[in-house]
Formats: sequence, structure tokens, C-alpha cells
Amino acid sequence: MTSTPLLQLSDISFERDDRLLFSAVNASVAAGDILQVSGDNGSGKTTLLKVIIGTLAPQSGDCLWRGTPVHQCALEYASELLYIGHQPGIKSTLTPEENLCWLQRLSLAEKSSHTIADALGKVGLVGYEDVPCHSLSAGQQRRVALARLYLSTVKLWILDEPFTAIDRQGVTQLEQCMQQHVSEGGAVILTTHQPLSIDGVKTLHLGAGHSKGEQ
Repeated sequence: MTSTPLLQLSDISFERDDRLLFSAVNASVAAGDILQVSGDNGSGKTTLLKVIIGTLAPQSGDCLWRGTPVHQCALEYASELLYIGHQPGIKSTLTPEENLCWLQRLSLAEKSSHTIADALGKVGLVGYEDVPCHSLSAGQQRRVALARLYLSTVKLWILDEPFTAIDRQGVTQLEQCMQQHVSEGGAVILTTHQPLSIDGVKTLHLGAGHSKGEQ
């Protein structure tokens, strides 16, 4: 699917503790794209995602959202972005329903037509809506976080190891969810060690202080 890029990474470099983690990272993500960031442990995959969402500043280069540097359109960018990190990012004392209500209130995006009950049903948490999240398994907590995808109306999903702690059925459901999102004009950037059963995934490989282009 060819269109004007939603997001462009232009010569991104990042150093940590005087060590070059990666450099000359270039990539473009258009509506309909899934970009998988790959690389060995310690190559900087999570760091690159944090640069993309704006919580870390690169030593050089820039991220462009619809052709504009993200620091110049921060509110617009934030309203079209959903980030789910390696950790679930939920409050353990709240229930799944309460967590999703809280996260929806924090979101700058338009509200989805789907209900929280719908979203929890999609991730297999029917019957757990009112259970405090500290009582749930790691996989169930991850599913609470992933339920946000079914409530999302934003264009760009950035997912750090989204398949962690979920079973085979959950993997299949998440892949279908991502495919549905990009078929409707969205885009996904993710890191994962899980082989993807999705056609047309672009890859960006990080390693040895540099990046290896898209495919």
C-alpha cells in the first residue's frame, strides 16, 4: 500500500554512556504499514521506540509526523499515537474495567464506538472485569493493556514486545487486530521476538551501532 508517510525517521542516532547504540536510522511508515524493529538484546530496540514517541531525544536526526518534526506538532502527534510498552502499564490495585476507564480519560484521542466490555471480551477477559489486576496472571495483565487497541481510534500504534506472556490464541488475535488496524488506514511499529504470520511486514534491523534498512 503506497501513500504519503505518516512517520519518517531521518538519520536517527543515539548514544548511551558514551557508547553509540545506533546511528543513521532511516525508515518511513505509511498508512497500511507494519514495521518490525529487530535486533539482538541491547541493540536499542526499546530505546528507538522511546525516541519515536518523544520520551528520549536522539543525539542527531529527527522524527517527522506527516512531514513536520514531532517537537513542532507535539499535541497533534500525541493525539494520533498509542504506545504500549514492554510492561503492561496498568495500575495493579484497579480492575481491568477501572484501568481502561482511567486510560481512556488520559487519552487525547477521540473515543471509540466500542465499549470497554467489548474490548475485554476481545482479549478473553469476560468474567474478570471486576477483579483487581494484582490478582491476575502476567498474561491476563498483558491482555488488559492490549484491550486498549480495541478502543483505539488513533493512526499509529507503537508496541514493545506485545506478545509477551500471552498464549498462542492471544498471539493470533493480536495479529488479526493489527491487520484490521492497517487495513483501515492505520500503521503499526513493533518489536518482537515472535515470528509474525502477517504478509508484507517491513523490517528495520538494529545492530553494531547502525541500522539496516527496510524491506
